[in-house]
Amino acid sequence: MKKAAEKRVRQLHDPIADKLTPIYPLDLSKIHTIDDLVRAMGQTAFTARQIGDAADVLEAMARDRSCFVVMTLAGALTVGKMGLVISDLIDSGIVQAVVSTGALMAHGLVEATGRSHFRYDPRLCDNELFWAGYNRVYDSLEPEVNLDHVEAVADAIFERWDASEPVTSWKLHWRIGEYLHRRTPGRGILKSAYEKKVPVYVPSFTDSELGLDLGLQNLSRKQRGLPPLQFDALADLEHFTDLVKKAKRLGIFTLGGGVPRNWAQQVGVYLELRTRRSYENFELKRYQYGVRICPEPVNWGGLSGSTYSEAVSWGKFVPPEEGGHFAEVLEDATVALPLVAGAVLQRIGYLPRPAGRARQKAARRATVAASR
Repeated sequence: MKKAAEKRVRQLHDPIADKLTPIYPLDLSKIHTIDDLVRAMGQTAFTARQIGDAADVLEAMARDRSCFVVMTLAGALTVGKMGLVISDLIDSGIVQAVVSTGALMAHGLVEATGRSHFRYDPRLCDNELFWAGYNRVYDSLEPEVNLDHVEAVADAIFERWDASEPVTSWKLHWRIGEYLHRRTPGRGILKSAYEKKVPVYVPSFTDSELGLDLGLQNLSRKQRGLPPLQFDALADLEHFTDLVKKAKRLGIFTLGGGVPRNWAQQVGVYLELRTRRSYENFELKRYQYGVRICPEPVNWGGLSGSTYSEAVSWGKFVPPEEGGHFAEVLEDATVALPLVAGAVLQRIGYLPRPAGRARQKAARRATVAASR
């Protein structure tokens, strides 16, 4: 006869003995800075913990002096008024290269030249907005006159461009940054990039206002009997690749997904292929650090939602068991970016911390007394 199956009895472990990491309630009475809040969120759960973990990985990138950090940008982040946060990441020295959609740079140029975006009034229909010259971006408006202004800035640069020199996205954005540096008092992404010598690449250049402006410039040149300007996308790829080749370690900070994310990530694949095809001989170049802020989940099957783990299989990232450090935040960047960036900028001393608690209390008491 078969023996009766032995009953399995649960062996209840002690979580302290097993060295599990406890989580804690978020105590708002102890929060005095952005960093305080993000550290406390990192000790909770769900998306709050993701934000805390992301700040820790971004801080590690920022403090690693041998790490070349690439920031990739997609979505309407400049219309969403995140431009100065991105500028801070450049000005602080955290970011050494930017890969972006063209639209994001064009809308950021609107902001950098002193023009505004506006709230959308849902009582207005989109057809009315079109005839009034208001382009809607979700809950905000980009007046068409702003884009006409961007075209005028682009034309001022294109008119001085030597037709024998191909246009590349990084060279164009560099010259726009120089224009802003010389002529505008305010801050902006391209101005910061120029001043900090950070190249800005737009892989899908013709999918942008500035790409259309180049097309219009060439129509004008044709009418005037001038040679057209040529655009060289491969020159962008080679310029970026040359920078990556020199880096000891690589980090990537991704907002959204799309072409900018993949274009920046595939540089490791490109270098591996150049070695495998015997054109050159390189060690593997993979990202050792990565932070992704994007609400796109993996189950939709889109590239914007693909995980860092998946990208390891393509040779784009160092696996965690070999020292890779990654964090992924499934959240709107207009919520998560100010928290993650603000915390890290305070940690490295770029943003000042408020006065000590005693001075804060004294200031509050003085304010209360003055109001009586």
